[in-house]
Amino acid sequence: MQPIIITGGPGAGKSTLLNALGECGFATYAEGSRTLIEQQSQLPDGVLPWTNLPEFARLCLNLMREQKANATTHPMAFMDRAIPDIIAYLRVGGCDVEEDFLRESAGYYSKVLTCRPRRSIYVQDAVRPHSFEEALEIHRILVKTYAELGYQVLEVPWGTVEERVAFVQQVTGLVTDLEDRA
Repeated sequence: MQPIIITGGPGAGKSTLLNALGECGFATYAEGSRTLIEQQSQLPDGVLPWTNLPEFARLCLNLMREQKANATTHPMAFMDRAIPDIIAYLRVGGCDVEEDFLRESAGYYSKVLTCRPRRSIYVQDAVRPHSFEEALEIHRILVKTYAELGYQVLEVPWGTVEERVAFVQQVTGLVTDLEDRA
């Protein structure tokens, strides 16, 4: 099965949902851009999205391309963000989107799960410098970008982690698969 994307603006509980899906036994891939920011911040000439977004986007593309290839080796895999997210962030930054970003955006599961930022859990930090209002705008552009790329965008309703996992299982057909495994 093609990798399933969980996306949305910063501070939406995506990582928590992804971790819970991992605890259910599914392959998961953490947000690559956050890892890259942490790594690049340690380098004297590190490439960061707020200093060189196009070059940072290229680093993300390489990492997310590898994640997608690895994810396809599993019967079921979930990704915290994916290549179409890079396109959305380039758009937010007013940067050109090169053809290879568009080409590499294919090959994921047709339903994309979005989590809307929640003020109650939103925290700014060194890796997440956006205000809550900016997080909402990023979310809006992410949803628009995925729809333009032909994906069916489904919003994961806010609720407990268990409720969110149950929603993901329902819309991806995993409830039947999990029952078959029992």
